[in-house]
Amino acid sequence: MSKNEIFEVLLESIYEIVPELEGEKITIEDSLQDLGANSIDRAEIIITTLESINVSIPMIKFGEAKNIQDIVEIIDIAIDELHINS
Repeated sequence: MSKNEIFEVLLESIYEIVPELEGEKITIEDSLQDLGANSIDRAEIIITTLESINVSIPMIKFGEAKNIQDIVEIIDIAIDELHINS
């Protein structure tokens, strides 16, 4: 799965969890917090994305993520590690 595909799944989760953002231009440089997602929304967005991709990553790994790109990178690294270990 490419980073762009991860970003697309993440966008779907954002629009699902925070429907008021539907139609807003969201870029990979945006932060979920700056988009208006509270801490519960942010956790739900990440969990929904992980479930859609069918990968498990401890939420603590996302603690240092500053923006959507950081989230995509964390997921991409985890997917790569899964492929290496399987």
